[in-house]
Amino acid sequence: MSHARNTGPMQESPRCGAQTRNGETCRAPALRGKARCRMHGGAWGSGAPDGNGNAIKHGYYTGEAMSERRQIRDLLSETQKLLRELK
Repeated sequence: MSHARNTGPMQESPRCGAQTRNGETCRAPALRGKARCRMHGGAWGSGAPDGNGNAIKHGYYTGEAMSERRQIRDLLSETQKLLRELK
């Protein structure tokens, strides 16, 4: 080659570090301001959306629904105890 290559800054950039399929760490450069490369979740918009959209969809795990189920269980157990005492 007739010219010197300036690869120093590229070689010194932080690396991704994600574990690859063969058990080694990824050697790709991490994206600016991120800890991972573009292939391992460092790209903008990658990853799960904020919040738990599934819980909002059906409401099964809301505090109100869970306390209602707890009250029903308590009422059923008290009813069973009373029925056993009546026998």
